[in-house]
Amino acid sequence: MASSTSYEAKHIQVLEGLEPVRKRPGMYIGSTDQRGLHHLVTEIVDNSVDEALAGFAKNVWITIHPDYKVEVIDDGRGIPVAKHPKVGKSTLEVVMTMLHAGGKFGGGGYKVSGGLHGVGASAVNALSEWLRVEVKRDGKIYSQEYKAGNPQAPVKEGDAPYPDGRTAKAWESAESGTRTIFLADKSIFSTLEVDFATIDAKLRDRAYLVAGLAFHLYDERDLSERHYFFDAGLVALVKHLNKNRLVINQRIMHASKDVDGIGVEVAIQYNDGFNETVDSFANVIATPEGGTHLTGFRMALTRAINDYAKKNGFVKDDEGLTSEDMREGLTAVIAIKMDSERLQFESQTKEKLGNAEVLPAVQSVVKSGIDQYFEENPTDARRIMEKIVLASQARLAARAARDAVIRKGALEGMSLPGKLADCQEKDPAVSELYIVEGDSAGGSAKQGRDRKFQAILPLGGKILNTERARLDKVIQHEELKDLIIAMGAGIGETFDIEKVRYHRVIIMTDADVDGEHILTLLLTFFYRYMPQVIERGFLYIAQPPLYRVASGSDEQYAHNDAQRDEIIKSFGSKNVVLQRYKGLGEMNAEQLWETTMNPQNRVLRQVMIETLEKADEVFNMLMSDLVPPRKRFIQTHAKTATLDV
Repeated sequence: MASSTSYEAKHIQVLEGLEPVRKRPGMYIGSTDQRGLHHLVTEIVDNSVDEALAGFAKNVWITIHPDYKVEVIDDGRGIPVAKHPKVGKSTLEVVMTMLHAGGKFGGGGYKVSGGLHGVGASAVNALSEWLRVEVKRDGKIYSQEYKAGNPQAPVKEGDAPYPDGRTAKAWESAESGTRTIFLADKSIFSTLEVDFATIDAKLRDRAYLVAGLAFHLYDERDLSERHYFFDAGLVALVKHLNKNRLVINQRIMHASKDVDGIGVEVAIQYNDGFNETVDSFANVIATPEGGTHLTGFRMALTRAINDYAKKNGFVKDDEGLTSEDMREGLTAVIAIKMDSERLQFESQTKEKLGNAEVLPAVQSVVKSGIDQYFEENPTDARRIMEKIVLASQARLAARAARDAVIRKGALEGMSLPGKLADCQEKDPAVSELYIVEGDSAGGSAKQGRDRKFQAILPLGGKILNTERARLDKVIQHEELKDLIIAMGAGIGETFDIEKVRYHRVIIMTDADVDGEHILTLLLTFFYRYMPQVIERGFLYIAQPPLYRVASGSDEQYAHNDAQRDEIIKSFGSKNVVLQRYKGLGEMNAEQLWETTMNPQNRVLRQVMIETLEKADEVFNMLMSDLVPPRKRFIQTHAKTATLDV
């Protein structure tokens, strides 16, 4: 698409003021937790990415500072600084302090863009305790500082650059560009701690999607860094997603075409796993909730595969494969690019694409792309079809197994497991289920619990590894069947999150190697077969204490070595009795209640999936049949492991 080489004050349109952002931050960034904090970072980064999409920026530098400041630099054209013709202020100040003031609302500054330039910058400014922006244009440097979105002085020319960090030299050498440094407002956000891994993953995605743009990420807290530069597009991304898997088709399906001003690109590859990984993007922005582009992709995939299957005798004419069959082992990335003025997201957080005209465009490109690939690669096509047909047969077998269990009155909650000690409360919102390792700890938990709202389900050891198990095997496994029945929401295609009987599901295992293994197996089960439980925030991990420290009649509990040492120090080190808990069964019912189950004292970790792709990669690496990736992981992290010896 053609891009404007001119980017001046007249290209900035102004629609309304800034005050609503501080009053209702969730409307603009989704939340005020760490996820919202990360959204601030990506809003500024995406403005730099837009400069690259317009054909100007070649580098983006991102620095996380120890004092919670975040810095983003690009070597694009720099935000215009001339006086805005309508507002009468420097355009830089207009962009940073007025909502919907940007170069992407019809002013001609950008064609393709992800961030709504000005909405993002001004929203970040409004939600920052302090922000400084520097601009290089026409051989000059300009700067302005803000507090809670309010300018502290007019835009200055020739002001000395902010000196902090390893990227200061990169900024000095850039001939033009924009540098933004901000400190999120601690009165708005629940945390100011930026997660390096989350930002790293977001930058890597953008590097795959914008060929020729280099990203440089620095963390001044521990001096770690990452650098990304790709020119192979979505094919390289799919290859990365399948790096720890055995692939079915060696040559990745790839199609790219412009349809009525909508650029569509897709890459597809199957692996021998049972799970699906499909990422979607609109103008370089990830759309985790999908939208019309993802719907168009799924419709085309289903039609193309069914057409080929019937034409080549993989199924009978009166039979059909379902989309569920085609998702098993599917890895795909779908990306669209279009004029930002036409782009419609369902909210400012841009998690779901809403443009109706995108659906037929994507459907057309994907269908013709798959048809051509199958025609040119018959061997790979046959292997893919065999994989899908096998998935169809397994689906029918799983349904038969599930139906058989249902007919016995199990999964629908007609008879709860005998080992389940249920709670009296019937409201799921206040009910808790403790999944406890071992009968001994289960007995203590049953005695020590508050039976009004706490249910206990003991597990008799290690459960099935569900990373490589189909649904029929899961249902036949006794321990997992008990858990499924206790949850009350069904399994597979009958699963209904609204029927979950407990809105706090708490995994409580021993603090040893076996306990960690059981925890990993349970997390794998929930991630693969009940991901909605994690997405809704219902899954937790109990944190029993590691130590009991006693001196005379005084006793305290420590969750780590530092707490243990602090308690010992407070006792004066006289007559101290130290007990290291390795198993929950070492605590009596009263101790287990006081330390791990009493809502007033306990420590719980909520299980969250910040990055689905990373979670999928970790589960596959740790729990699959492939040994080399796991061996590399162990070799890499061996020195940091905590050994239970």
